[in-house]
Amino acid sequence: MALFTWAQAASGPSLTVAAAADLQFALAEVKEAFQRRHPAIPVQFTFGSSGTFYTQLTQQAPYDLFLSADLAYPKKLVAAGLADASTLFLYSRGRLVLWVPRNSPIPLDQLGLKALLHPLARRVAMANPRHAPYGRAAEEALAKTGLLDALRPRLVFGENISQTAQFVQTGNADIGLLALSLAKAPVLQQAGRYWEIPQALHAPLDQGGVILNRARNRTGALAFRQFLVDPEGVAILRRYGFIVEGR
Repeated sequence: MALFTWAQAASGPSLTVAAAADLQFALAEVKEAFQRRHPAIPVQFTFGSSGTFYTQLTQQAPYDLFLSADLAYPKKLVAAGLADASTLFLYSRGRLVLWVPRNSPIPLDQLGLKALLHPLARRVAMANPRHAPYGRAAEEALAKTGLLDALRPRLVFGENISQTAQFVQTGNADIGLLALSLAKAPVLQQAGRYWEIPQALHAPLDQGGVILNRARNRTGALAFRQFLVDPEGVAILRRYGFIVEGR
């Protein structure tokens, strides 16, 4: 289920981007920079879970570019003959964190992952592992540390990582396993505290994209893809915790 759509009117077709929910804040800044360089290319983002987008794209959903929180989904689209293999690319590696509201009494820095067992962590939010890559990473980290079974009665699932963050922000959960990119966004950074979960506890969250064969604005998609790997785009992504070695 898509959460947010930003559009700009134009005479030609907009560049339509299906983007993982962890990119919500980073892409707002990317869009501003991109459109300073390409003012004639209007951009429309829809944010949601990567697995849900994958299902929609196998059913011919009308997007030009897919930015996934799991590189496996774009690869599957290429294998199915639905996306252009020559445009497959890695744009980042995501990071998983624990996040609590700033006024939470849970001592996150002292406890680390054991904060999830704190008596005040009555509801623990995570993305649904059935279709959200961050949910799968969270589940793997909890299983590897032996916490998963103890936490099952407390878990509440967001449809994607953005909705998971909303659960903790609004008090519908006491602590959440979120994307670092959301925790570093100004609104969440001011409202809460986070602790980075060691990457060794889960498979790498390699995030990648691909241009769909049915793209109506292939020129715009190629330009946006290039911007994400150019120094200016990489610098913006880095500010939100998205890092690829060698860039």
